[in-house]
Amino acid sequence: MSGDGSKGSSEDGGWRERGGATLDRLVDASAAERVAISLGSLVFALVVGAVLVFVSGFVAECSSPFIYLPGLGYGCYNPLEMYWTILDGAFGSFTDLGQTLLQTTLLLFTGLSVAVAFRAGLFNIGTQGQMVLGALATAMTVLTVGEFVPDTLLGSLVVIPVGIVVGGFVGGVWGMIPGLMKAYANAHEVITTIMLNFVAAGVAYWLVQVHIGDLASDSVQTEPIPGVARLPASIDGSRFSLIALVGALAIAIGIALLYSRTVIGYDLRTSGIQEAAAEYGGVDARRNVVTSMTLSGVLGGIAGAIYVTMVQYRWQAGIPPLGFDGIAVSILAGNNPIGVIPAALLFGTLKTGSVAVDISLGIPNELVEVLRGLIILFIAMPEFFRLLGKHYGFGSEPVATDGGERR
Repeated sequence: MSGDGSKGSSEDGGWRERGGATLDRLVDASAAERVAISLGSLVFALVVGAVLVFVSGFVAECSSPFIYLPGLGYGCYNPLEMYWTILDGAFGSFTDLGQTLLQTTLLLFTGLSVAVAFRAGLFNIGTQGQMVLGALATAMTVLTVGEFVPDTLLGSLVVIPVGIVVGGFVGGVWGMIPGLMKAYANAHEVITTIMLNFVAAGVAYWLVQVHIGDLASDSVQTEPIPGVARLPASIDGSRFSLIALVGALAIAIGIALLYSRTVIGYDLRTSGIQEAAAEYGGVDARRNVVTSMTLSGVLGGIAGAIYVTMVQYRWQAGIPPLGFDGIAVSILAGNNPIGVIPAALLFGTLKTGSVAVDISLGIPNELVEVLRGLIILFIAMPEFFRLLGKHYGFGSEPVATDGGERR
């Protein structure tokens, strides 16, 4: 018994040592190594997704199967054709490219909103609610201001920035609420932001349906915004605007510089990750928690403003869950503002390409959603364990010395 017990104990110790060594290696991984891990995980996810789609084809019904295997029967889904259709549906024409870039732009804003909170050690699940209210505020603002400006380029230069600023302001105020509750009442931001999503959707729906909406319409929506308040389309057949994409890229770079090159960014990171250490260093941790959540809300509100001025041209109930998609984008990017750019492009490609897959191949959209989930899972897991290891002190550098960031 003692021999078996010693052997079991030795094996347990070996597993713990190997697990600890793995966490040390993950925490100390360089930026290039993390990129390589993400790319490898992406390839693995695509392979697993291909196998899943291939197997699913044997239980589906179709008029023209592409393969027959003895013992299994006819297979309906060709994984290589599916991946090609996704790429062709996302980039096969200028219109498709415009739709992909449109989705990418919106996901950039929502992904950055979530990433800003994550970088400060906070979980903002409420980007969707901040986006909904920001979109409504923008729609009502441009409808009002649009009546007093000329229908010219000069008018657009006035009404569009005003609408975006108001949308960002309202989103920021909505994001500040859970920040205040976190900082001064110790209310967990995950719970409060989730609940505020429902509050935001309910308030916006009630306001539009009863007071400020287009009462002549059967739908719950505002009147269409004037042409002077619409971002100019850059590609025919799509409402994508290059101005919005360039603005999103500039904000991503600005946030990266804010968090990596400024004292303010250092304070924001340390306040959310190690409040006690921040307070010891003379930083007002509570104030910075509120600031981080407010900044996150501002970006969510701007996402809503862009949605109104570039996509929908009005506020309408049933805004797509881009705020929740932003959570996946941020996780995929490792909460890095620059990493959000390729992550948003990947998700924009999948969102646009999945439509072509459903129409051209008859593969259920749910399977494409599963593929997207696999990509998130495979790429997020190494980052999850890296953050877990960093939290419990693995790696060669102490966390507090650089505000929770390792180079």
